[in-house]
Amino acid sequence: MKITKPAQAGTMESNDIYVQLLPAEGEGIEIRLKSVVIKQFGKQIRKVALETLQNMGITECLCLLDDKGALDYTIAARIESAVKRSL
Repeated sequence: MKITKPAQAGTMESNDIYVQLLPAEGEGIEIRLKSVVIKQFGKQIRKVALETLQNMGITECLCLLDDKGALDYTIAARIESAVKRSL
């Protein structure tokens, strides 16, 4: 499934993540991450984001993440909310 309508979820507060889903300019899922803890947890944040999108059946989108130290379950919840808003 492709994301065809832009959507967002989350806040810029501490321990949260701001997620924007946009229609993809190419094939597949592209994740762009900004994070205050990117050196320590960048790989894990990307992994959770990708797995959440794939589990929801998304095959094509641009996912912009602006992380302020969110835990895995918060990342997944924000992405799920954005996907549902997009559909």
